Amino acid sequence: MYSDASDSYSPRKAAQVIALLALRAGGGLDVLKAVKLVYLADRESMARHGFPILDELHVSMKHGPVNSTTYSHINGEVDLDGCGWTEFVLARENHMVAVAEGVAEDGLDELSEADVDCLDAVWRRFGAMDKWKLVDWTHDRENLPEWEDPNGSSKPIPLERTLGYLGVAHPDDQAETIREYRRIDSLFASLRR
Repeated sequence: MYSDASDSYSPRKAAQVIALLALRAGGGLDVLKAVKLVYLADRESMARHGFPILDELHVSMKHGPVNSTTYSHINGEVDLDGCGWTEFVLARENHMVAVAEGVAEDGLDELSEADVDCLDAVWRRFGAMDKWKLVDWTHDRENLPEWEDPNGSSKPIPLERTLGYLGVAHPDDQAETIREYRRIDSLFASLRR
């Protein structure tokens, strides 16, 4: 059975990714655009370093690829109390996601310098695009060949496929390395509970 789901997903880190993007946008960002930028930042990180920024399943959806767990958090589909999300991101309102009051870039302690570099590269390239141009861009198989039309549903995007399209050497081995790191992170996370 295929799965890139992870027990070591960090809502706090995901919220900081959203917060940084919202800060770059002046404090708030359309949800659809935010979701696209998060995926593109993960993809940028895989291209540069062989690992995504966030530890979660990527899926093809109607409007393009999505980080599925982060999308659920943005939509309030999971309990956000106590997970670190609300420290950095306000609840979704009017199709917008916004940075929480008092949050500044120097307080985003879950993001490494490499993470911020990838997020900034994505912001420089796509930050000025409106959400619908960005959706069109992510639907173009010349740009994101790993995306498949899910016909109104969602379809997992295997890590191997994305890594292969990015030109990462030995994509199957690298995907297994990512999964092994996830297993180790999950083990340490369970020991801290």
